[in-house]
Amino acid sequence: MNSFGRLFRMTIFGESHGVAVGLVLDGCPAGLALTQEDFISDIERRKGGIQKGTTPRQESDLPIFKTGIFNNITTGAPITILFENNNTRSGDYEKLRAIPRPGHADFVAHEKFGGFEDYRGGGHFSGRLTVALVAAGVIAKKLLHIVQTEIRAEIKEIAGLEDLEAGLQKAIEAKDSVGGILECRVKNLPASLGEPFFDSVESLISHAVFSIPAIRAIEFGTGFAAARMFGSQHNDAIADKTGRTVTNHAGGVVGGITNGNELVFRIAVKPTSSTPKEQETYNRETGTRELFSVKGRHDLCIALRVPVVLEAVTALVLADLLLMEQKIPRVLKEQ
Repeated sequence: MNSFGRLFRMTIFGESHGVAVGLVLDGCPAGLALTQEDFISDIERRKGGIQKGTTPRQESDLPIFKTGIFNNITTGAPITILFENNNTRSGDYEKLRAIPRPGHADFVAHEKFGGFEDYRGGGHFSGRLTVALVAAGVIAKKLLHIVQTEIRAEIKEIAGLEDLEAGLQKAIEAKDSVGGILECRVKNLPASLGEPFFDSVESLISHAVFSIPAIRAIEFGTGFAAARMFGSQHNDAIADKTGRTVTNHAGGVVGGITNGNELVFRIAVKPTSSTPKEQETYNRETGTRELFSVKGRHDLCIALRVPVVLEAVTALVLADLLLMEQKIPRVLKEQ
């Protein structure tokens, strides 16, 4: 439900327009140095309003440590972090009680929770909660740094164009929203991570990736292009005893287990569902279909804010696997 991971286990909580959103992270080794400053860079990358095409909603998003950290060092107890919601405009969503927005979780949330759901800003389904994913990712990345593993995600396309500025301009001119494609690469990842069959590296990463709102697809290595290749073309020749391969069509995973090569995968991010374009939807109070335009502050392209979130969920999975393989100790020496 709202928890993910085995040894390194995260629970996420909160609603977009509630008092706060946050996380509880269990299984973090004791002895990890951790301060507010560690979070600033990644949290700034996730924020809207900084780059063209993102929502003007601004939150300070300073992490508030509640448990698990003492004298700026993790204690080994569960870590609780809060992020306050201060810049909300809940009145923008009053109409949603009767008219669910196309492409959003409004309708299914109402059906699942019997009308008791918090509909403001998408409630618990909102992308606002990704700030908690990013915070957990900051801690996971610090653990990965111990074994020199590095993660970097970047946008490869917006609106089908490799020229990102042109793709964004396409949305502005159409007065609509657009999606994008991101690529994530992980360097210096040891071989042997992952478990057959249901806890393969691809299975776990895909599970975590689809917790990010707006994700529509994922592919590893050559992905769908592999279906158009000969086996002799797709096979990666092993070059030496370390497992290094001449090519990397597999994307660093064979048999669901990392092979020591660079882990490479891509994701598709859908266009932001909230768009100023008039759309037809159902009014549950009148029982009729009507034209509806989404009001409020929204991203033209949510993909712009996803790279750091993608890095975070990837780091969560890999930190958990590294702890399971005992590549990272449960109690750390001074950092």
